Amino acid sequence: MRVLSFKPGHDGTVALIDDGTLVFSFESEKDSFPRYADLAPSTLLDALEHCEDFPDAICLSGWVKGFHSADRPLGAGYFGWDDSRTIIATRRLLGREVRYFSSTHERSHLMSAYGMSPYPQGEPCYALIWEGNIGAFYEIGPDVTITRIAHVMDDPGNKYQYLYSLADPTSATVNGGFRFSNAGKLMALTGYADGAPLTDEGRRVIEWILSRTSILLTSPKELLATSAFHDIGLDSQELRNLAAHHSAAIFDRFYRVASLRLTKGYPLLIAGGCGLNCDWNTRWRECGLFPDVFVPPCPNDSGSAIGTAVDAQLRFTGSAKISWSVYSGQPFLDDLAQAPAGFREVLPDVDHLAKLLADGAVIAIAQGPAEIGPRALGNRSLLAAPFSTSVRDRLNEIKSREEFRPIAPVCREQDVGQHFAWSGTSPHMLYFQKVLDPRLAAVTHADGTARTQTVAQDENPLLYRLLTAFAERTGVGVLCNTSLNFPGRGFINSAQDLAEYAASAPLDAFAAGNRLFVRDDR
Repeated sequence: MRVLSFKPGHDGTVALIDDGTLVFSFESEKDSFPRYADLAPSTLLDALEHCEDFPDAICLSGWVKGFHSADRPLGAGYFGWDDSRTIIATRRLLGREVRYFSSTHERSHLMSAYGMSPYPQGEPCYALIWEGNIGAFYEIGPDVTITRIAHVMDDPGNKYQYLYSLADPTSATVNGGFRFSNAGKLMALTGYADGAPLTDEGRRVIEWILSRTSILLTSPKELLATSAFHDIGLDSQELRNLAAHHSAAIFDRFYRVASLRLTKGYPLLIAGGCGLNCDWNTRWRECGLFPDVFVPPCPNDSGSAIGTAVDAQLRFTGSAKISWSVYSGQPFLDDLAQAPAGFREVLPDVDHLAKLLADGAVIAIAQGPAEIGPRALGNRSLLAAPFSTSVRDRLNEIKSREEFRPIAPVCREQDVGQHFAWSGTSPHMLYFQKVLDPRLAAVTHADGTARTQTVAQDENPLLYRLLTAFAERTGVGVLCNTSLNFPGRGFINSAQDLAEYAASAPLDAFAAGNRLFVRDDR
């Protein structure tokens, strides 16, 4: 069965599942559109071009007609964990009748995590959705019936990011100063906490934030204008300490409920944008309540089109499981006629790339289909040697990012225990690990952790070979890995855009598909 699914609103996406296999998931931002972009006509056209046949069902992932979940529903709407709001109908598409399906945004998170998880259908699971508006635990039974166990908190993601807005003098005064990027930046700031105890003023701020209802609609930061943390600035150590306490306070509320209510020994699925918080994911993994924890690479809304397609597949076929690859995004477009000014084209060679990296080069790699979800995992990546903090600073300068932002490492799967306090795999950069190797200064955050990606040979052969060649030259099979994108934009997806970026960044070399370009002075 072919199911074509659309996610409207921010993180706009089109996904196709064919007979239980994810064929593609195209996110609109992933062609140098603004981050979190709504579904673009070009993305829709790209998706239709890659549909080999007419779909058996089309899906509209439930959403709203506006900014906030309180707005009027689009399709099945935002809230609802059971199937009572699911819409099934017959509609016409290009002159033909086709089944139409829409289920809620809440279910899209649950079904994305469930459908992509390694647990077989029939094995019961717990699930956690924590995102901008929803914070709740669920049980998914053997027949894939979903029961909400406990509502824990309204707006956990919005409340988490609110502290960043409160402290940032540049944040807007409307909608609680909300920006999608606030949460990731606050996660970075927590790593700079020095362990100081929570102050009375800090406790009042946290309690006030967590007590608010519909915080983006009701709570402009001016309501805290008399607080010492209002516009205190992002360099403030007091803010960085409070960020860690704020993060812990939110996690602890969920943990207390889980320890009391999630007692059957089931594995835990994590869905929603807060599933990108590596600190929280690591805490769930290490808390001892669950035999296993699964976080998909697209736990935020970029996975909602997939989730609604899985839900439709369940309804029409009885199967809620899919096979998938994290490299299911848009194919890279090689549209570059000749080497750009200042670069020369050379024969593509992994050893040449490894030598450049060992000599201090910053290199872009763009190959094959893009990654799904927000993490660059070797197909749309900037790579560099991991040994010097100056490399971290250069990468942040290239990306026009704040100096406090960390850079993630990538290493071969079999080497992870040599460099990081971690056993097993971490293929999607969703957990923190303590850094064991003092040589890895560029990828070691202020608190001694890193957000590591592990790579097996069959997952990304080029990246694996490059790590191997770099290890042969330096003795360390680890590289810096950060996303390849213009500032404020999604992944670069064409060779022409990549050439422009390489010249302006500037980069030392770039691999565009099967072609390699090196700066003339290298």
